[in-house]
Amino acid sequence: MRHLLEIAFEKRAPLFDVTDAFRIVNGAADGFPGLTLDKFGDRFQIQYFGDELLRERGAVVDAVAETFNPACIVVKERLSRSGKSLENAPMEVAFGSREAAVGTVREGNAKFHVDLLDTVNPGLFLDMRHVRLEVEERFRALSNNARFLNLFSYTCSFSVHARLGGASVATNADISGKILDKGRENYALNGLDLRPGEFFRGNALEYVRWAIKKGLKFDGIVLDPPSFARFKGMNFNVREHLMPLVSECAQVLNPHGFIMVSSNYSEFALDSFARDVLAAVKNEHKNARTAWKRGQDIDFAGSGATKDSCLVATLVEV
Repeated sequence: MRHLLEIAFEKRAPLFDVTDAFRIVNGAADGFPGLTLDKFGDRFQIQYFGDELLRERGAVVDAVAETFNPACIVVKERLSRSGKSLENAPMEVAFGSREAAVGTVREGNAKFHVDLLDTVNPGLFLDMRHVRLEVEERFRALSNNARFLNLFSYTCSFSVHARLGGASVATNADISGKILDKGRENYALNGLDLRPGEFFRGNALEYVRWAIKKGLKFDGIVLDPPSFARFKGMNFNVREHLMPLVSECAQVLNPHGFIMVSSNYSEFALDSFARDVLAAVKNEHKNARTAWKRGQDIDFAGSGATKDSCLVATLVEV
């Protein structure tokens, strides 16, 4: 196992200077079927998405500890014994202390809080790193009063990068007040002041429709929704509601701006997803064009081969 871990780690070498948070093992593509291993600084997260290696759980933990000398290893089981996906995954500290599960990671010019025991995700989605870094670079090329809109913002990592790139305002919309508080913590960690209008607790569609009425415009928009969400009796289903929401987002997008849309929903195919997003934006901006379409970054070897490792993302410029 240690040899396989060392091989997998070296495959991620291009990321070493960029970040200390990345995926080391992405299932069968790295020789560990049904298992992922993520590095968040000096703390590590093992997730089981299948039962192939569950019986060797102790040996896996030992191999990770011996190979990487971590401060902490947290193990999460993402599937029940019957094979059903678990939203509230059982988790335990298999090595180190609970206190060591909390810390800070770096990503380009940014820093982020992580807590491996808080929820299924520690606070930073690793498969969107390459897009976050691009958002920062795009705002470096825009004017000093450029505005950014981050829908389904989670812990506001996109907005941190946008502000570091020079965005005058980065508005975050999310249904969770607790999550937005974590976003404020990430702002503080990066020395960013909180500006009026940057935090909105509520439905993303509700915010976009309010922005349309107010005549607000943004130079960059990120729309990265969960597959399903519920808020105050309203349901969001990514298959039914995403493209109409893209069309409404296009109404608050400035000329010469960009919108990035992504989803981890495993039924989406990249080419058709990118075509649908472009068509939705063209309802408002006839000259819109697709700048790129892509999946997960290099640390997600074999991306798309399993339901737990899939991403479709596209960026449209107007």
